Amino acid sequence: MKIGILQTGHAPDKLLAGFGDYDDLFKTLLAGQAFEFATYNIVDMQFPDAVTDHNGWLITGSKHGAYEDHAFIPPLEDLIRQIYNAEIPMVGICFGHQIIAQALGGKVEKFAGGWAVGRQTYDWDGQTIALNAWHQDQIAVRPADATVVASNAFCENAALIYGDRAFTVQAHPEFSAEFLAELARQRGPGVVPDAQLDAAHASVGEPTDNAKLAEKIAGFFKERKLL
Repeated sequence: MKIGILQTGHAPDKLLAGFGDYDDLFKTLLAGQAFEFATYNIVDMQFPDAVTDHNGWLITGSKHGAYEDHAFIPPLEDLIRQIYNAEIPMVGICFGHQIIAQALGGKVEKFAGGWAVGRQTYDWDGQTIALNAWHQDQIAVRPADATVVASNAFCENAALIYGDRAFTVQAHPEFSAEFLAELARQRGPGVVPDAQLDAAHASVGEPTDNAKLAEKIAGFFKERKLL
């Protein structure tokens, strides 16, 4: 199965040598699922020729806000609507989660409650799921087609499903504890409150459910539903 990765940002330069870029994190997360990957650096205005070039599409995270004025955002929203209307399965993570919602009629905004950084737990259909998060923006208004499948007290729309067409997650199942710790060191100081950075570093090493999310993502691509 061919998956097109729409990369909407790049990892900090100091993390590239040790971890690779954001597309590499997803290739690692979904290893063993018999996927073939092709990356399009959307943030650098590299777009695919046609939505039918791949059997599924995955939109990565980004340091940018979905509501910000960047050249790549309007054509990305158009591409999302094309994929959605063509009924090709699509997965979005963090920024990807937000930009899909925005493109389909929802609203994204900077959350007044501040940041979620480090290991977070979510109610996922009655089950507790732990994932690493790194975001201040949130989906404030869901699109009409979206159904909540995960939430917590801080993030109401933590994971959404759009029938058999899209599955999106606010947290980062592709972030290992080591990557999250280095990201906090590189991008956190002066941006994220010190107390939250300390808590994020303290949570490094606690178990997460990245593997469960990998199965959910793979299952959605293959079966067009959450398993």
